[in-house]
Amino acid sequence: MSAAKALEQAYDRGMDLVMMSAQANPPVCKIMDYGKYRFERDKREKEARKKQQTMELKEIQLSLRIDTHDFETKARHAQRFLGEGNKVRVVMRFRGREMSHTDLGREVLDRFVQACNGMGVVEKSPVLDGRIISMVISPVKAK
Repeated sequence: MSAAKALEQAYDRGMDLVMMSAQANPPVCKIMDYGKYRFERDKREKEARKKQQTMELKEIQLSLRIDTHDFETKARHAQRFLGEGNKVRVVMRFRGREMSHTDLGREVLDRFVQACNGMGVVEKSPVLDGRIISMVISPVKAK
């Protein structure tokens, strides 16, 4: 039917003419209460957002000369973050002459990955950016 005739019918019923699909040929329109339609649509979107799982990026900082107990504590924190479903960004800053020993820093990061082995997998491998090596570990999907 023509757009003018559809608009007239909608106003006679006290409702609105809503275009559902503008790409279709001819465009598809519906006669409905637009306020109620918007309310229902917003309600569905709000429910979908509520069910959506948000993932945070937690950061753990290591140093080249980290001691074993400190290392284990940081690894436990990372395991807890991964268990909660968050990603973990592991950062190692090099100070002064430590820059000449970046290979030792990579070994510490490899050891850290081994400590988090069951809980997460490396999403972004260790990358040297200036005086910082960083990597991202994401949680393993539960089956």
